Amino acid sequence: GDDVFRNSEPSYAEIVLIRHGETDWNKDRIFQGQLDVELNHVGRQQALAVAERLSMEPKISAVYSSDLRRASETAEIIARHCGVPMVNKDPNLRERHCGDLQGLPYHKAAKAKPHSFKAFLSKQGDQEIPGGGESYNQLYDRCTTALEAIAKRHVGERIAVVSHGAAMETLHRRGAPTGGSSSGGTKIVNTSVNVLHVSPNGRWSIESWGDVSHLKQQQGEGRRSAFGGD
Repeated sequence: GDDVFRNSEPSYAEIVLIRHGETDWNKDRIFQGQLDVELNHVGRQQALAVAERLSMEPKISAVYSSDLRRASETAEIIARHCGVPMVNKDPNLRERHCGDLQGLPYHKAAKAKPHSFKAFLSKQGDQEIPGGGESYNQLYDRCTTALEAIAKRHVGERIAVVSHGAAMETLHRRGAPTGGSSSGGTKIVNTSVNVLHVSPNGRWSIESWGDVSHLKQQQGEGRRSAFGGD
């Protein structure tokens, strides 16, 4: 009886990955990158909605977050509702550094910074964004390494990790390498809930992706700004 149950404890960390709540820059489609923009009113409502939802699901034993305010504010609301005393802030969970595109509206970027915008859209993994920006590969390595380190610390536990759109795309790709972007993994809505199992031996699996059922009460408020440029 009991022994069998004890031996079958999961050999992975269950990671509930959440994108931060909405900011005014999300709404206005401005490149945020690593600029430190705070949540707007809708974003705080979204964070409350996801926090209430998570507080009713299986216990979350730790909360991790990017150290940028839009993520850490979201994470603090989650931690408070889930009875977790503190948020562990990890700069490696930050959004992609978008170089000199940061602060530009998406629709003006191609004209204002043509080289950087082209670099941002490039399918070449090693293409850095001019002005101190990261390549996709740098972002991928940084985020997947960070999540692996966190998962190793929490085998057998369920934890929440709050990050950003482009950063989370890399985690989706690591979890579903064959799916690529066609498996619906690129639409990452503010405060969407995405569940990954990450084993210390490097096995990743995606259990669920893009769940925004907690936002239904908001008349679709949160679903209008799934802007990948974050």
